[in-house]
Amino acid sequence: MATVTLNGDEIHTNGNLPAIGSQAPDFRLVARDLSDVSLDNFAGKKKILNIVVSLDTGVCAKSAREFNEKIAPRDDAVVLTISSDMPGAQARFCSLEGIKNMTTLSIMRNRNFPKDYGVLLVDGPLEGTAARAIVVLDADNRVVYTELVPEIVTEPDYDKAMAALN
Repeated sequence: MATVTLNGDEIHTNGNLPAIGSQAPDFRLVARDLSDVSLDNFAGKKKILNIVVSLDTGVCAKSAREFNEKIAPRDDAVVLTISSDMPGAQARFCSLEGIKNMTTLSIMRNRNFPKDYGVLLVDGPLEGTAARAIVVLDADNRVVYTELVPEIVTEPDYDKAMAALN
């Protein structure tokens, strides 16, 4: 169990992020077209898992925009922004924001992702959603970098996440 804060108030996750060097847990998430997606869909690519509460919040939206820009010149890597939002809401967000360089995925059909990645919030006002976190995977789905953002309303370290792709 890890502790993070939301506007200074402590809340807890169900566990810890996957260990550096470990094989990332596979997942079944929902794409904007309502298809099921797993790590296999991104085989051979390095991955940044940008885990957010909801794209309908300022900081989550900003992190999606930042990673969209930063990943644009890379063809060897993808950014997967994972949230509790419905796929239609994710699609609208991306359309309105001009997001074309990253993939949004929803936990709507399978709540195992936040549990398996140790980011499920188990108390507080956001209970049942995921803490803000970054997990970077190499092309073989080994964990090379993690960040559990200590205060949910702050941004992750974009530069460290991008550097971990190299």
